[in-house]
Amino acid sequence: MIDTVSKYKYKRILLKLSGEALAGSQGSGIDRPSIEKIAAEVAQVIRDGIKTAIVIGGGNIIRGAAAQGISRVPGDAMGMLATVINSIAFAEYLKSFGARAHVLTAVHIDRAGEFYTPERAAEIMESGAAVIIGGGTGNPFFTTDTAAALRCAETGGQVILKATKVDGIYDSDPFKNPQAKRFSEITHVEALAKKLKIMDSAAFSLCMEHNIPIIVFKLLEEGNLAKCLMGEPIGTIVKTQGSE
Repeated sequence: MIDTVSKYKYKRILLKLSGEALAGSQGSGIDRPSIEKIAAEVAQVIRDGIKTAIVIGGGNIIRGAAAQGISRVPGDAMGMLATVINSIAFAEYLKSFGARAHVLTAVHIDRAGEFYTPERAAEIMESGAAVIIGGGTGNPFFTTDTAAALRCAETGGQVILKATKVDGIYDSDPFKNPQAKRFSEITHVEALAKKLKIMDSAAFSLCMEHNIPIIVFKLLEEGNLAKCLMGEPIGTIVKTQGSE
């Protein structure tokens, strides 16, 4: 049997995707060329044997429910449902590229996927399939960034890979400030102190508590996902002070 996993530094991961990434240039909904490109990259590392959990946001389907006159709790429930829609879609595209994938949900939607438990997620990962966890944390007032940090800790992930439109974390918006400085690495404490917006403070705090590094990278650059997993200096790594 060919060993395809030994080339990777990280072998058990949590991949955090934004809903907007699935929308591509159309801005909302699911753009087939964009989701196919992402799914092809992810399917390759799954087929190589990387134990993979995935959390996807829902911003391509609904964002800012409060601005539409909807209060926070029902608005967050709508957002949770949006993440389940994206999870189902992404699972289907992964399968089309030869990777096995199962959807678990943190809210009870029996026909959309099994109800999430850490034990069931780990069982799926050990079988060689990806587990896509929809429904956020299952509770209002928490973002999918926090859900990603929580699910990574629960499933024993070595690292969170947060895919973004830019090639790492900057001290200001690189789209607005051409002089923005990119960090090659930064600690969780520094990220919190600088109020960097790449993840919310609850997610950063949870990762710091459980010593989970976060790699922020540009997904839509071909090969970047595999390079991150191999430990190449792609994007920005957020880690605990003194850790490797």
